[in-house]
Amino acid sequence: MNRLLKLQNTIQPYAWGSYRAIAELLGQSGPADHPQAELWMGAHAKAPSKVWFQGRWQGLDGLIRQDPLPFLGEAVVDRFGPQLPFLFKVLAVDKPLSVQAHPSKAMAIEGFARENAQGIALSAPHRNYRDDHHKPECVCALTSFQALCGFRSPRETISLLEPVWPPDRRAELEILKSGMATHDLRAFFIHLMRMDTNRRADLISRVVFAADPFKHQNDAYRWLIHLNDAYPNDMGVLSPVLLHLIELEPGQALFLPAGRLHAYLHGLAIEIMANSDNVLRGGLTPKHIDVDELLGVLDFEARPLQVITPQVVSPREKVYPSHAEEFRLSSIQVQPAHAHAVNSHDTIPEILLCIEGSAQFIWTGSSKGLEIKKGESVFVPAAVTDYEIHGKAILYKATVGV
Repeated sequence: MNRLLKLQNTIQPYAWGSYRAIAELLGQSGPADHPQAELWMGAHAKAPSKVWFQGRWQGLDGLIRQDPLPFLGEAVVDRFGPQLPFLFKVLAVDKPLSVQAHPSKAMAIEGFARENAQGIALSAPHRNYRDDHHKPECVCALTSFQALCGFRSPRETISLLEPVWPPDRRAELEILKSGMATHDLRAFFIHLMRMDTNRRADLISRVVFAADPFKHQNDAYRWLIHLNDAYPNDMGVLSPVLLHLIELEPGQALFLPAGRLHAYLHGLAIEIMANSDNVLRGGLTPKHIDVDELLGVLDFEARPLQVITPQVVSPREKVYPSHAEEFRLSSIQVQPAHAHAVNSHDTIPEILLCIEGSAQFIWTGSSKGLEIKKGESVFVPAAVTDYEIHGKAILYKATVGV
């Protein structure tokens, strides 16, 4: 398998997606007729990419299962088994996603086995664990990208809640104020998540009403009101005062380890993650919420946000640091007079997505090479020992962590 393969990818039509962003990336003449939320590139069983191989389009997942070594390389198979360990996506967020977190590896193994033993179908709406993998992820902004990520300190949350909290319910804030420590934040969050429906509706409606005069002073209040418009009386409406609110500029990224509560609010981004579909939700969704399971996963430690910027590793490539062994993300920029040459390929698989311009790939043994334009992607099997990228293009590359 010493040739590059162009990918044919699936678009996920989730309701929070954009009618325009992915359509424009793919060069379509007008907006889509339905929301387009995610473009999946990889070999996940839910929506594997297809490649043109032996005269027909075939699923990349099936080809890897049939003959994993030339596609993945011996080192990757030894570490992760006969499967591509990462999933590469484009996210087009027009409406806020659910507040969610992902389990650790140990939690995923235990939870997956437990739900299997309980006889819960993998497709069941109330299933929490759809595989036995963890799901660290990295999101990198292509446009201005707004997100919620990780708990604020108790002190910061109190300062935001005190001006808008109902006077006759001040005792509930004392849960958070009692010690100003992580366990107090956890106790306060549990109290909110287990509040009965009527008390929750009363609290949210009054907090939202009280926040209106402050919406131009602090974006947390503006988003609180906006989220209530989308999900009335959902406890996730309070997320902007509980979690860090951030706006990434194009090229900036966030790394999200296990247990980090987060939600994506608006914008276009690249996302790379371990090849898993395990999501535990906490609000802003009509989907299943398992409060007890979520609480067992969450990291309540208040940590400062760390925005990631890429590090230069060659004249044409910049790499985003991460702590995940399953993936590594980098950006590549080529100009007509400045090609990108990979003379000693690491014998690991790669996926490259062109987000601007067009690029010509040439490798040893290729007669015509392979061209991709904006919105198209290519799979580089581990068996390809070297290649060059020519043209005028900006690309993002997904590969296995080192």
